[in-house]
Amino acid sequence: MQTRLFADIKVGPFTLRNRIAMAPLTRSRAGQPGNVPTAMNAEYYRQRASAGLIISEAAQVSQQGQGYAWTPGIHSAEQIEGWRHVADAVHGAGGTMFLQLWHVGRVSHPVFQPAGALPVAPSALPVPGKTFIVDDEGKGVWSEIPVPQALSVNGIAAIIADYRQAARNAIAAGMDGVEIHAGNGYLLDQFIDSQSNHRDDDYGGTIAKRARLLLEVVAAVTDEIGAERVAVRLTPMGRFMGMGDATPEATFTYIAQRLNDWPLAYLHLVEPAMVGTVKDEAADPRWDAMIRVMRESYHGVLMLAGGYEGATAEQALADGRADIIAFGRPFIANPDLPARLKASLPLNRPDPATFFGGDAAGYIDYPALTA
Repeated sequence: MQTRLFADIKVGPFTLRNRIAMAPLTRSRAGQPGNVPTAMNAEYYRQRASAGLIISEAAQVSQQGQGYAWTPGIHSAEQIEGWRHVADAVHGAGGTMFLQLWHVGRVSHPVFQPAGALPVAPSALPVPGKTFIVDDEGKGVWSEIPVPQALSVNGIAAIIADYRQAARNAIAAGMDGVEIHAGNGYLLDQFIDSQSNHRDDDYGGTIAKRARLLLEVVAAVTDEIGAERVAVRLTPMGRFMGMGDATPEATFTYIAQRLNDWPLAYLHLVEPAMVGTVKDEAADPRWDAMIRVMRESYHGVLMLAGGYEGATAEQALADGRADIIAFGRPFIANPDLPARLKASLPLNRPDPATFFGGDAAGYIDYPALTA
């Protein structure tokens, strides 16, 4: 029996009924054309509304921000309307939902970019990874990523404005709040980490300068919709897409301390249990000390994600390691995950072949206990 997982908690203006969050999970099933959420997406999230908080799959803040096929956006009128149906479905089932705001930066491909341009990044460096595009036959395939173009200061300002507008759009769509995605090797993380940011202007070099873009985005988004409806996700010591920082403890402690400047809904940290969708067998051993320092440095609600199960989640709450635990892949195959955790019942196993792209199979057809 899990007890702490089912205690309520105040997050911004909301009282969550449990401390189980559904982590953001890219599923590449947005409607085409236009990357618009559909009725099937609304049903997927409705089925999982027993989570204390649902964090949506990442939604690109602009066309430039897209990096994978069939991912939803939050920058067009049609997308706003699509997300409104999702929010209505979740609220109708008693749930609370934040929408994750996303700009992939260099993890993209010219097929997604306006006028077929190169993806943008803090610095024009090779990207050790692939992205998911549509081939000539309409099938999703993994493709090499070209060397991106370095952003100008004007380009950076435009992206900050895109985040502001996207936050406004999310609230217009009926979402309860937004989570700014600043991890997993995407644009804001690319600016934070010294390995991907070789700039020598006001957005590169020192820790404060590398953190500047994130903090300016947070300032813009909180100004637009209120800090109590805004969260931030970070992946300290993450290695996905070639990430790395020379002084991770100093860098992320600085960021955590600066985030205290706003009464945010929560801070979401991803522990290095996974790299993409596979277990990380070479996670940095300094992580445990890092999370403790981050816990001490950040004064608000702390959420953790990274390979948790019921018992380990319960222990993390008991130890004071976190206030909320986010579950990712267990929610894919278990729409009623909270009920299963509460009763210590077996979990359905997800099918990796249906993680990205496809139809209802492996998406809204996993059985619930009451089915």
